[in-house]
Amino acid sequence: MKVLFVASNRIGDAMLASGVLAELVRRHPQARFTIACGPAAAPLFEAMPQRARTIVLRKGKFKLHWFALWLRTVANFWDLAVDMRGSGLVWFLAARQRARSTARNETIHRVEDAARVLNFTPPPSPMLWLSDDAKQKAAKLLGDGPILALGATANWSGKIWPAERFLALAEALTAPGAVLGGARIAVFGGPGEQAAAAPLLAGLGTRAIDFVGTTDLATAAAAIARAELFVGNDSGLMHIAAAAGVPTLGLFGPSDERNFRPWGPNTAYVRTAESKDALFARIDYQPSGSHSLLTSIAVETVEAAACELMRRAKRAAA
Repeated sequence: MKVLFVASNRIGDAMLASGVLAELVRRHPQARFTIACGPAAAPLFEAMPQRARTIVLRKGKFKLHWFALWLRTVANFWDLAVDMRGSGLVWFLAARQRARSTARNETIHRVEDAARVLNFTPPPSPMLWLSDDAKQKAAKLLGDGPILALGATANWSGKIWPAERFLALAEALTAPGAVLGGARIAVFGGPGEQAAAAPLLAGLGTRAIDFVGTTDLATAAAAIARAELFVGNDSGLMHIAAAAGVPTLGLFGPSDERNFRPWGPNTAYVRTAESKDALFARIDYQPSGSHSLLTSIAVETVEAAACELMRRAKRAAA
């Protein structure tokens, strides 16, 4: 059985739909899967079982990347062709069964919306596949002892909680006698996000383990999976932490937690006092700007939510 699965270019969106792919793997143990996705998300599928190959889809002018993908897939007969990006590609391929994402339902979570493509009920939770190599690299970089993971960056400054508040939170959570007393602090972010993380890394000094664009995504994901707690802005890294089963606390303001909150039993979120719409109504929306829209979230609020999440996770594990 041959399955084509067209995933998102973005890490977060690819993670949120990964449960659908994992469910297909479970239901079709003899199938071979071809994954098509953007270069940023491609490492998420490296350790996926039953993967025949990954086609890296690089955006081209006039959407010619879709034509390039068609050329690389048209010669096959697919038992199932699934397009999570909602293009018309699957209708121009020879396939026994086709499925594609249609108009999104903005009132439900993206995990639930992804499940609608193949009518999976209940919606399958996101899946993080990790190779032994990535796990070994992460273990070497982290060493021994408990880890507090911080996702202190995002793809837009408006979604970033100020660095000085991440620093105050880290100091509170890792102080002697605190919920993660004595833990080391790993700071995560993607390539090109070093400037956003620099003040936090400088404040932490030698206590910080720098994962901001310093390693590949698979190793960073394996490192996140070893943490006792992840606190971060709404980003793909937050969804990786949740999929790994790490207690995950997301910080929200200009993005909608109904759609993007971390998914899973060991997750929680804190949002600004203002709604997403209220935030956009009161600011001059500039995607390239340098202002945070999460300034109304207090350190004490996040600390309390993190401690409660840790207590809840420990009760569930007992």
